Amino acid sequence: MHSHNNGLKTVLLLGSMVGFLLLIGAGLAAFTRSSIWIFLFGLIGVATVAYTYWNSDKLALKSMNAYPVTREQVPVLYAMVEELSAKAGQPMPRLYVAPTMTPNAFATGRNPQNAAVCCTEGILQLLDEREMRGVLGHELMHVYNRDILTGSIAAAISSVIGTIANAMSFGMMFGGNRENNNNGGMLFSLVVAFLAPLATAAMQMAISRTREYDADEDGAKLTGDPLALASALHKLENGVSRYPMNPANRQTEGAAAMMIANPFRGGAKNLMATHPPMADRIARLENMARQMGHL
Repeated sequence: MHSHNNGLKTVLLLGSMVGFLLLIGAGLAAFTRSSIWIFLFGLIGVATVAYTYWNSDKLALKSMNAYPVTREQVPVLYAMVEELSAKAGQPMPRLYVAPTMTPNAFATGRNPQNAAVCCTEGILQLLDEREMRGVLGHELMHVYNRDILTGSIAAAISSVIGTIANAMSFGMMFGGNRENNNNGGMLFSLVVAFLAPLATAAMQMAISRTREYDADEDGAKLTGDPLALASALHKLENGVSRYPMNPANRQTEGAAAMMIANPFRGGAKNLMATHPPMADRIARLENMARQMGHL
């Protein structure tokens, strides 16, 4: 495990997203000639960060209808997480299972002391023990690299920005400020409303893709078996194509960005996808295996 400058990335990402909220507020302030909107949207940004900080694990697990499991219920899974946590010298997270056949896994929580790893019923049926250990190593490194919380907060802020921007665009196009006839403010606000969701999505994509590569690398080092994770990723890509999640389900949208594999059919080919292409991830892991003398 090594430093990936996640603290700096976190500050830049969240600062930029809150900045876009302030920019939307500035657009409304210009349109309505009232500065109260800047203060209001700044407050919304701070409140979103604070709420998600304390509730990120509960929100993600609830969105997947996940249920907690014990050592007695999943002895092999529990033993693998216990072993890898001890090897990393870190606390062991709580374990959950999500009742869906979409094969996937994700980690959530604000820090290693308050974290959870969730596996779907589909992934537990699809992978063998060696591959499952590779996936768990990946998820644990998400926790121990402390990048899960940032993704949860970023998803929450992005959702808020999208909702506000859509409402603002609709209100201006069909309501408008006819009394003031502030065409300049209206144009600025519409441009901000259109660009802000695209910009936040692009930032989420860049940070999420980088962190997937980081977790692949560090997880493979933790398990000492890059090829196990490579094999798991190959199976997951095929498994998701057979049992994809519904992209129209807003309830699972936040958890989807945190999963080890893009849970939507064809999503990896999207330029704005939060997950890097599986072929690239597998190639990197195979290169690691060569360097470690496994190939």
